[in-house]
Amino acid sequence: MLFRAFHRKLHRTLRLLGTDAKLPPVVGTEKVKELLENAATFDDIKPTGGETDSEWATLPYVAGTYISRDQSKKANRPKIDPRETNVILFPGQGTQYVGMGSKLLKYPGARDIFALANEVLGYDLLKICIEGPKSKLDQTKYCQPAVMVTSLAALEQLREERPNAIENCFATAGFSLGELTALVFAGAIPFDKGLRLVQIRAEAMQLASQQAKGAMATVLFGADGRIGEACKEALNWCIEKGIEGPDCRVANYLYPGCKVLAGNEEALRFLEANAKRFNIRRIKRLPVSGAFHTELMQPAVEPFAAALKKIRVEDPIISVHSNVDGKCYKSAGHIVGQLPKQIVRPVKWEQTLHIMYERKQGEHFPRTFECGPGRGLKAILKQVNAKAWDTTLNVEA
Repeated sequence: MLFRAFHRKLHRTLRLLGTDAKLPPVVGTEKVKELLENAATFDDIKPTGGETDSEWATLPYVAGTYISRDQSKKANRPKIDPRETNVILFPGQGTQYVGMGSKLLKYPGARDIFALANEVLGYDLLKICIEGPKSKLDQTKYCQPAVMVTSLAALEQLREERPNAIENCFATAGFSLGELTALVFAGAIPFDKGLRLVQIRAEAMQLASQQAKGAMATVLFGADGRIGEACKEALNWCIEKGIEGPDCRVANYLYPGCKVLAGNEEALRFLEANAKRFNIRRIKRLPVSGAFHTELMQPAVEPFAAALKKIRVEDPIISVHSNVDGKCYKSAGHIVGQLPKQIVRPVKWEQTLHIMYERKQGEHFPRTFECGPGRGLKAILKQVNAKAWDTTLNVEA
């Protein structure tokens, strides 16, 4: 009866709409019984033990079935021995130091990169990297281009010493600013256009920082740490003090028990003063001039997005993982739509590492190279996946 009633209502609706479309006649009771008796039981597609069967057969869940997380399905991986492949990671802002890049000048390719960078930017970037002063190098508008160029120059050392490392690279990722370095390395954005894009990004973010003074801090905490509650109360504190449009949130997911919080200067002071109350074991400020990856950076999104649309972006030659969700960029259009979001969204680095390195027990890991100033990304990888860390090397600028 239910089938017939539904059928009549559908016919009535079609008549009201004035359509001449006809529906097939209602299936009779005997016919329904026959269809049910001949319905699939899935017995004919149960896996026979072969690798292909277990990978492709889709069966109903049965009692006791355990569905485990497999982040590796979100990554693109070559069907060869992982030990024959490489991953290259690029650092972000905050890793800079006076003197970086000086050890790379013995490589002709690195010197060429710095020379081209000076021409694109219109000032002597190499001099700022080597001589400072630190107060100038730490400024966002100088720091971001400096870290990007130095990281790409470090690739020249890797190319000289281990040419197969670049030829066998199948995936890359970068932390915050480092994501643009990764996109240049993967051929999605030309070097000169990418560097100009980073310059625009840096200047826009510095202007946003001047409009709303913010800060960032790394926090360490245990299982009893109440980070969400801490950010919420810090935000309320700012509202009570009359600060317009305040923000305080997790800006970087690093590894279990360690995150970077960012927000208004007053919010960070509140967190520092009340760290013990929220079971935060340690809080340390980062050498940056703004609350990156928060809504306080919203003014920087539009100029960056506009500049990105003027660049001819190509599909990356190798897999590039996005900071926004850890997954690989699908196409050039995906890059243009997603990359601007990174400025105001948290860097999901811990999640990215899970996607890149999670493997079944017994499987080998690729060799990983961290190219650029500092050794922070290698240290983070040790906390997320110690086995992948075993085959990680630094090419320090």
